[in-house]
Order: sequence, then C-alpha cells, then structure tokens
Amino acid sequence: MKTLLPRIQIESAPNPTAAVIWLHGLGADGNDFAALVPELDLDNCPPIRFVFPHAPTMPVTLNGGYVMPAWYDIRGTDLVSRQDAEGIHHSAQAINALIEHEISLGIPAENIVLAGFSQGCAMALHTGLRFPQRLGGIMALSGYLPLAETLSAERALANAHTPVFMAHGTQDAVVIPARGEASRDLLNALGYPVQWRTYPMPHSVHPQEVADISAFLTRVLGRNTGEV
Repeated sequence: MKTLLPRIQIESAPNPTAAVIWLHGLGADGNDFAALVPELDLDNCPPIRFVFPHAPTMPVTLNGGYVMPAWYDIRGTDLVSRQDAEGIHHSAQAINALIEHEISLGIPAENIVLAGFSQGCAMALHTGLRFPQRLGGIMALSGYLPLAETLSAERALANAHTPVFMAHGTQDAVVIPARGEASRDLLNALGYPVQWRTYPMPHSVHPQEVADISAFLTRVLGRNTGEV
C-alpha cells in the first residue's frame, strides 16, 4: 500500500460523495487554503471532502537552496527553463495516490476536483490532464502548465473534455500573467473547455475569485451527482 502525503481533511457535510484535492504553493502547506472552505458557497453542492496535502520539503534552487515545502525544484525565474521534470513526475505520483485513495473510499473519479495555487496549480494541471480516469474538474489558480511540450503526447483522453477553471491576477509578479495566458492558449488549442478569469490582484486570492470558485464547484460537482 502506498504511503499517502500528510494532509488536512475538512468535510462540508457528513458522508461526502465528492472530493476536492487542493494543492498549496511553494513554501506553504495544506493549511494555506483550508481556511477558505467556510467562505465558499456550497449550498447547491453535495457533501464534499476537502483534502489539503502537505508537499515534502526540499532545497529550492531559486531561493538559494533553502529547504522548504515544494512540489518540485524551481531553477529559473521564468519558471520554464531547466524544469525539474523528475520532481514534477514524483509529485504527480503522490497526487495520483491521493486521487486513487478517494476513489477507494467510494468517491467516483468524476466527482473529484483537483485544485491548486501557484506551484500547486502547476501540479493540478500536469497531473489532472494526465489522469487515466475522468475527473470532475480542474481549478488552476495563479499558476501555469509545466512541461507543456509533453502534454500533447501524454494527456489522457479521459480528461480531454474535463472543465478547467483558470484564474490569474493582473498584477501577479510571481507567476506573470503571460505565463498563465500561454498555458490557457495551449489548453484551448488542444480543445479543453477552459474558463479563464482575471482579477485586479497580485499573487493572491480575490473575493470575486472565491465566488467564481464556488460557482465552478457547484457546476461540475452538482451536475456529476445529479444535483442542480
């Protein structure tokens, strides 16, 4: 049996029939977005288990080798030069194990949303689009698609039409808007149904974004479980 990543779990109501696995950004941990759950409008959603895993710690080249929670190493300020393919693949396996664990608990893959912020966004896109079973949706917040050049060959047909919600701050200096826009354009070119939203914010979360996340979860999980 695979050892699962340590994680925080919050259930919106007893006996969840859906799950949201939410990946934090570089240097943070699972606590980063756990506090957001009470702010979401989930009235028209089924009971959801929110899973907030903690990334392992590792030296990060961009930060002078400082050891911090990270899904993979960052080696260049532009985020896409000298990418840490090995680290990305390793974390993808750990995230796949979390998805498979939820499935083993009785949550269908189509009722699972994979979400992430910043580096977590990168992992959500990389992992979700390659997962062999259809997921309910992917939420990609303030991030980008890593290893973009391999997606066309590696993507899973099961998730070719999975809804993707992408959000980005117009003032983001950490993951510049152009990086997110390039990822959006690639996904559009490959036929993914991408919902793109921008907000007047830096590398953070906007109140309107919280409302849009609530609406996305209601749309993809409510439909998948037969609810409005």
